Amino acid sequence: MSKFVADVGGTNIRLAQIENGSLSHIKKYLCSDYKTIGAAINAYFAEFSDLNFTAGCLGVACPVNGDMISMTNNPWQFSISQLQTELGLDWLGVINDFTAVAYAVTVLNNQQKEQVGQGQARELDNIAVFGPGTGLGVKHLTYTSDGWLALDGEGGHVDFAPVDEVDIAIWQFLTEKFGHASAEEVMSGRGLVHIYQAIAKHQGLLAPLDDPADITERALDGGCALSVATLNQFCKILGSFAGNLALNLGTRGGVYIGGGIAPRFTNFIKQSDFRARFEAKGRFRDYVAGIPTFIITEPDHGLIGAMAYLNQNCKG
Repeated sequence: MSKFVADVGGTNIRLAQIENGSLSHIKKYLCSDYKTIGAAINAYFAEFSDLNFTAGCLGVACPVNGDMISMTNNPWQFSISQLQTELGLDWLGVINDFTAVAYAVTVLNNQQKEQVGQGQARELDNIAVFGPGTGLGVKHLTYTSDGWLALDGEGGHVDFAPVDEVDIAIWQFLTEKFGHASAEEVMSGRGLVHIYQAIAKHQGLLAPLDDPADITERALDGGCALSVATLNQFCKILGSFAGNLALNLGTRGGVYIGGGIAPRFTNFIKQSDFRARFEAKGRFRDYVAGIPTFIITEPDHGLIGAMAYLNQNCKG
């Protein structure tokens, strides 16, 4: 009897088997090549026809609020119960893809994450996870008698809270542009562009770049002072936000950064004011100073998180 996990995005579905507590036989398929998610998963099963898959867990890039799932950026729709029957499984778990990221941090080793600054994680204590990417995912984890529990919410859409003069300029730029300044509008790919444009306006400069990858590249090679200032401010804002998450739930188990952006410039973050802003909490500086912060560097953390969720919740 075999178990599998999948990371289902808008473009690709990645699948893997669980063998001796680790991932194996990772394969990627284009979603557009298959009319249904069941067809894609069965294509994976067909490559291992000697195995009998009995359980699986899917991390999907869309809300999970019941039996019916509608993918956000591809046309797949499915019923969890019907998919379980179609695949002939005894157990099938379906979780949001960022919930999978959250569960991953409970099993990552030191080679799969990079610590930024001081602090020591307390075992089985509360954890916060956030991930700047296309948007801004946020989760908290708490340990219960049944194991780890991810707390749902929409933390990426809280108000952006400016801390310094440049933050205030960014807040004003976003408020004028959208009528509201949310955390996601600064901590995401488009958020990098917003910071770049806001600093340019604040300093009376031209802002010729409009792609976050280009801004990041120019910052890392030092070829553009405005891009360097943008990435520095991005790191400061990440630090303040991470510190707020730490205070929200007393996350002495640590605060983790996932998503597709931060791992691209881990060393830059470590040398930035990220940790200084994390700890800049006035009378509660000493409280947060002992809480560690990490960047998830493991590229397969979505699959690892689905595996962690399956191992905890599938008793078969």
